[in-house]
Amino acid sequence: MDESLPPAAPPSALPPDARDDDAPDFTPVPSARNRHDGWTAQRQAAFLVALARIGLVAAAARAVGMSARSAYRLRARDTLGSFSSAWEQALGDGRRRALDTGIARAIEDELVPVYYRGRKIDEYVRFDDRLLIAALRATAALTGSTAARDAVRANGKDD
Repeated sequence: MDESLPPAAPPSALPPDARDDDAPDFTPVPSARNRHDGWTAQRQAAFLVALARIGLVAAAARAVGMSARSAYRLRARDTLGSFSSAWEQALGDGRRRALDTGIARAIEDELVPVYYRGRKIDEYVRFDDRLLIAALRATAALTGSTAARDAVRANGKDD
């Protein structure tokens, strides 16, 4: 058995905070062999829910106890295109969620403690400009808009 693969998750397991209505509407990819540790319909739905939350194929596959390689093979076997369409939708949702999180972290202040000789003596507010610039570039790439790119250049932060 390949030790690089994560342990298999229960086949009916959705992420703990997921609801049944979080699962996308798609036709599962049929399998030639119905294995309890393979890509069951429930595991495919759980993968799509995780992909919509995380935005990364490898992490979503690990969340359901599968490998990214097997997820891509499953997608390649999708003859109807339903799973592939749901995959693209979930991936887009996950990336938008990650972008929103990045922008929020860049804009909202973060209190950073200052320690001296093991004691907290002060704290200061830090904003993450690099994260904001990366988020603006990603926004420009996603929307095809030049407004975000122009905003980055106006601040003199463009490479």
